[in-house]
Amino acid sequence: MKFAGKVWRLLVGIKDGLVLLLMLIFFGFLWAMMSARPTVGSGDKGALYLDLSGPIVEQPSQAKASDVVRGSGGVRATRLRDLVKALQTAATDDRVQAVALDLDIFTGGGQTTLSDAGAAIDAVKKAGKPVLAYASAYDDDSYLLASHASEVWLSPMGGVLITGPGHTNLYYKGLLDKLGVTANVYRVGTYKAAVEPFIRNDMSPDARLNAQALAGALWETWQQDVARARPKAQVATYVADTAARIQASGGDMAKAALASGLVDHVADREAFGRRIAQITGVRDKAVPGSFRRIPMRAWVETNPASDDGGNIGIVTVAGNIVDGDAGPGTAGAETIVRAIEKGMRSGNLKALVLRVDSPGGSALASERIRQGVLAAKAQGLPVVVSMGSVAASGGYWVATAGDRIFAEPSTITGSIGVFGILPSFQGSLAKLGIGADGVKTTPLSGEPDLMKGPSPQAGQMIQLGVEGTYRRFLTLVSNARHLPVDRVNQIAQGRVWDGGTARQLGLVDQFGTLDDAIADAARRAHIDPKDAKPAWLEKQPSFTDSLIASLARNDDDERDQATDAFSRIAMKPRLQLMAAMGDVERLVSGPAIQARCLECAPPQGAPAAPAANGFFAWLTGLFLR
Repeated sequence: MKFAGKVWRLLVGIKDGLVLLLMLIFFGFLWAMMSARPTVGSGDKGALYLDLSGPIVEQPSQAKASDVVRGSGGVRATRLRDLVKALQTAATDDRVQAVALDLDIFTGGGQTTLSDAGAAIDAVKKAGKPVLAYASAYDDDSYLLASHASEVWLSPMGGVLITGPGHTNLYYKGLLDKLGVTANVYRVGTYKAAVEPFIRNDMSPDARLNAQALAGALWETWQQDVARARPKAQVATYVADTAARIQASGGDMAKAALASGLVDHVADREAFGRRIAQITGVRDKAVPGSFRRIPMRAWVETNPASDDGGNIGIVTVAGNIVDGDAGPGTAGAETIVRAIEKGMRSGNLKALVLRVDSPGGSALASERIRQGVLAAKAQGLPVVVSMGSVAASGGYWVATAGDRIFAEPSTITGSIGVFGILPSFQGSLAKLGIGADGVKTTPLSGEPDLMKGPSPQAGQMIQLGVEGTYRRFLTLVSNARHLPVDRVNQIAQGRVWDGGTARQLGLVDQFGTLDDAIADAARRAHIDPKDAKPAWLEKQPSFTDSLIASLARNDDDERDQATDAFSRIAMKPRLQLMAAMGDVERLVSGPAIQARCLECAPPQGAPAAPAANGFFAWLTGLFLR
């Protein structure tokens, strides 16, 4: 029996060893597959094919395991720096004979983001290479990008529908009253409209004035950008009475767009492919409309935007600013600070560029990031700030750490104000016949009491905390911008500014792109801008992250989306409602004191934060079914 037992244990050991070996081989093979990066060979030629599915963002969010379970890849976003680098290298590389922009299911981006992408397209055209864009329909965002192309193609069943900046907010005061929920609001700033949905049923006159001025400035900048890129486009007259233009073309939206100079060709995809094939040659004669192409992913992997040994560190502050750690697409304070510290330890960095594309969030987290940047400055590194589409409230708080601030005319910034909000449910309990009572040992015991409502002492303390944070905010801006505190207070008050006005007010130093900021940082570090090599200081995805991203990627889900003009319009209210519910969740469940800009809406198709949970998730589902 002893001998049989030894043999059995030996066999079990061999079995366990083989299982372990097979698992190691399996995961090694899986890692090798995921690590294999498609590249472009020296003999590969054709059109750089940019299939822009989803939005263009500063930093795409990370796929979650739940996306794999649901069989959905979530929002597939294109990283701005990858797109810009791809276009810049395409302009000078002989392997790229043309650029093809597929905008059929493109869902937009921030206006500054699209302007930067458009400038990169202009560089390709300047190099003498054609850029051709195609879509079944164009809206404001997709047309802003397409207007920079050499040729704009449109489906015969499509159209161009330009609506201009504008949005509708949801206001919950009436709903909260019916539910018996009290929104205890603590704020500083006449224009800090983030709390208005909880205390009003409509927009206040001050908030409307600010929002209208901002929308007007962005609309003017949009028109100027399109006019420079495509002078023959009769945008003003087309937008003034789109219905009349379509009626004059016999009800044909595509012909109306062609007659107004908005597009160059009205044809199907096969004709579009044949046109590109005239430049690049046919890829597969058996496939109609086939042309030789270079996939964007392969081109990006061949021409990475970041240099591991770079001398200019790029710190990205994108999305909602939160305390602690967070994945890509959300600005986790500790994650960003650790990335800065890791870059500093490398010994390669000579300067930092802070790339901000955030509407703010936690005041404490914003200060933590600012302190992390100041620690790098204390080591002798110059710091230059580059603002993306949005750098407001907490985003501007972070920007005060820079030696110089670059923005663009369409940048949304300012919103220098602070608020706090606490919901309490004394009314809800009363409606249900439920009482709430207890004991105290001090005036602040059990505070803030969300069942009975915060006590006057607790409310006073929170308001004092908000006012103290606002004073600190004013002082930071005053010291950074060399403006008197009283002057900062006049232009603050939570008011949101476009980049052009912000420059006039002294909130930013000059207009410029990220590349301009990198060049300025290099000069401050006594480096020739031509020798500047950017190194993005970001947390690298783990094996698990890469595995989930690989499993979550599903191009078929994206191609199922409707692409006609009216479907694009119908999609906007749904996205706005989702964003509004997300705003509510972040406001009521976020930190007690926040520096956040609610008016600084995220780009269409790019949710500002993870989906809401609990009651608001249920409410969202109720309205969106």
